[in-house]
Amino acid sequence: MFFNLIKALILFTVSSLIFLFPISVSKGFDLKIIDGDTIHLDGKKIRFNGIDAPELKQTCKKNNILNKCGKDSREILINKILDNKPNCIIEGFDKYQRSLAECFINNESLSSYLVKNGYAFAYRNYSKKFVSEEDYARINRIGMWSMEFEFPWEFRKKN
Repeated sequence: MFFNLIKALILFTVSSLIFLFPISVSKGFDLKIIDGDTIHLDGKKIRFNGIDAPELKQTCKKNNILNKCGKDSREILINKILDNKPNCIIEGFDKYQRSLAECFINNESLSSYLVKNGYAFAYRNYSKKFVSEEDYARINRIGMWSMEFEFPWEFRKKN
């Protein structure tokens, strides 16, 4: 009886510590998702080439209700990546020393996915690659195309 009490106490203490100090399981790579078009992967800053996603502080309006479309864009990217390591093809560098790349999960372009789902835009000043995906989202009023919004480049100019 005494040993069962000790065993239960130890089990309770260990389980309490797990909640206080979560155990980190190594995925074999280091990934931080900054926003809808920027990630840090294994110490490299990567900006998705050819698209522009809303800024984290950016909002949109649908039926007079504000939506946090910048955070939504980031959340959609997080949910798409899950625990997978993006495979990024570096296409150049920007003035902030970030790698410009197209990144893939299971051979699907994350840029194409974000634009087609209406939470990023074809960045036509730099590339025409994702225009058809943007047209699809716009015509079908998907994501931000179903709301009132500012393009990210316009939002940045004002803020």
